Amino acid sequence: MSKRNSQAAKTAARERLRAEREREAKRAKARRQIVVAASVVGVLAAAGGIGYAIVQANKPSQWEAVKKDKVVAPANTTGTNGTTVVIGKDSAKKTLKVYEDPRCPICASFEQEAGSTVDKDIEDGKYKVQFIGGTFLDGDSLKDGKIGSNGEGSKNAMSAMGAALNVSPEAFLAYKNALYSAKFHPAESDDKFKDDDYLIEIGDSVPALKNNAKFQNAVKKGTYDAWALAMSKTFDTNKDGVTGTPSFVMDGNVLKTSNPNQPWTAAEFTKAVDAALKG
Repeated sequence: MSKRNSQAAKTAARERLRAEREREAKRAKARRQIVVAASVVGVLAAAGGIGYAIVQANKPSQWEAVKKDKVVAPANTTGTNGTTVVIGKDSAKKTLKVYEDPRCPICASFEQEAGSTVDKDIEDGKYKVQFIGGTFLDGDSLKDGKIGSNGEGSKNAMSAMGAALNVSPEAFLAYKNALYSAKFHPAESDDKFKDDDYLIEIGDSVPALKNNAKFQNAVKKGTYDAWALAMSKTFDTNKDGVTGTPSFVMDGNVLKTSNPNQPWTAAEFTKAVDAALKG
């Protein structure tokens, strides 16, 4: 091979190597640009996600929005916003105020133990009952206009009770008994009453509410959601000094068991009510 041919071959090889290096440099630059672009997109997406999360966190909850709604009072109510719910015979001379929270496990125990006694007393005209419902187990403080973060089952169940009351006082009492029953009442930590379908399922156990489209539509649409909040505010602003549930008040006096640490039984309830009726 001549020196000339050898030199030409070397030059060609160097040119091919240079060209390959240039192509590799271009490919590396392109890869860097793609990585940078992807990083920018990722940062923007993350920022957007954080911004969206902040907006969502600051959006008023469904129940916060309900506070601004006009109250639709159920039938069979009186008073401001329909928050006076009195059930019983007109001939009954005295009224027993019953304070309860739908999620309250002690209320459930009382209803399972003495609910039938209360129903019989009402039927016999022994006294009328005024129901005052609270939602403090949801973490609410409606006196201050605060919707809590511990759930929504008490509010939702209260709204469903309004739908039952709109059907009839008897349907209301039967539905209340069903809500507190051993079959349907959830543990305090289980916010099961927030589920409309579950509240309707409970309604199906009450003859007057079973497959009752009017009741079911009111539950699904939240017709009495604002009423539930108004009722809760009535609880929070009560003048009887009641702060817990269940509580019973007659003639301004809070009824108590014979022993402060004794739970309400049917016998203890009857004993306390009879004493109050004589007072």
